[in-house]
Amino acid sequence: MASSPNALRETSRRLKSAVHQNKAVSRAGLTERFFTFLFKGLVYPQIWEDPKVDMEALKLTPSSRVLTIASGGCNVLSYLTADPREIVAVDLNRAHLALTRLKLSAAKNLPTYDAFYRFFGEADARANIVAYKRFLRNELDRETRHYWEGRGLTGRRRISLFSRDLYHHGLLGYFIGLAHFVAKRLGVDPRELVNAKSLEEQRSFFDTALAPLFDRQIVRWMTSKKSSLYGLGIPPAQYEALAADGGGDMAAVLKGRLEKLACGFPLTENYFAWQAFGRSYASGPTGGPSGPLPPYLKAGHFHEVRTRANRVRVNHCSVTEQLQQEGEAAFDAYVLLDAQDWMTDAQLNELWSEITRTAEPGARVVFRTAGTHSILPGRVADSILGQWTYHEDESRIYTARDRSAIYGGVHLYTLNGPETV
Repeated sequence: MASSPNALRETSRRLKSAVHQNKAVSRAGLTERFFTFLFKGLVYPQIWEDPKVDMEALKLTPSSRVLTIASGGCNVLSYLTADPREIVAVDLNRAHLALTRLKLSAAKNLPTYDAFYRFFGEADARANIVAYKRFLRNELDRETRHYWEGRGLTGRRRISLFSRDLYHHGLLGYFIGLAHFVAKRLGVDPRELVNAKSLEEQRSFFDTALAPLFDRQIVRWMTSKKSSLYGLGIPPAQYEALAADGGGDMAAVLKGRLEKLACGFPLTENYFAWQAFGRSYASGPTGGPSGPLPPYLKAGHFHEVRTRANRVRVNHCSVTEQLQQEGEAAFDAYVLLDAQDWMTDAQLNELWSEITRTAEPGARVVFRTAGTHSILPGRVADSILGQWTYHEDESRIYTARDRSAIYGGVHLYTLNGPETV
């Protein structure tokens, strides 16, 4: 079964609109087009933003309507544990849409939590393919089924990723695998971090084994290349913002971010660290979870996710395009991930004009930036941004609490009520 050409064309068109800012014949234009080519496929088998922080910042209630970017779908399903009325998830990438829809269908149709965890927690068993054929394939929409039963560049059907360790695939999985390979060639095995029994042991391993890697010439050379971070889903424009935090020294920036990931939280609380260093979620000796997990994968939340999965709508479009179809006061919570780092000033103003039009008074917007500071002041018109309040102190707290550690800032804005306008 071939993958739908229409979905691929739409993904290409929308990615070009989002990423391409320079002429194709220029060096910058060529790097943008190379990134777009790579980003057409699966990038994030696991989303790399902390849903716990998002839910704290958004203050979701049973009346909340949430607009979010889907990415790998983990956070979309995790937000369901907060019991919002509706979630609208959008994405430019057909692979992320297919993964999100597959997770939603699995939550509704797989027979047990154990089957659900085996599929998305371990994602490395032939039994998952049997479960797909028995419980899922006939429940999927045509486009999603086309994607998973279509073949990738290796000639294998994409659904087979769930029998070959999904988390070792996608651009993020390949990036982490390459980082492990380089570290091992330099005499360090990053997996050893997950053997630490305390924050002190985590700190010791980082200081003695991981931190010195960033002084090695090969690492400094690799991190100086924009294409080296495409596996993190970082396009050329975002690379510049990230490098600026270290005065142009990308190795220093990445060292600081990795330090937070390795030492900022106990391993018993940080599933991002397990994925980065252990290359999987923590499992017991006979399988099954034995450590931290995204909310949607926890056994205690399975019933909630299953019974609320129908509250999610998934659409192939940008946030701005979705908002243009909505009426006023449509949402009270928005999650923009780091998408704004990709945008031109014109795109930012169009986006925030639509957010402002569709937001309820008091609506909350959460987004991340590669750099430390909010990118909106001086770029979004005062007539728009002046209707919002930036919560600097809370944003600083949420940044510190974000276990994913890769971003420089987590930012919270709220729409002013009539009495404050």
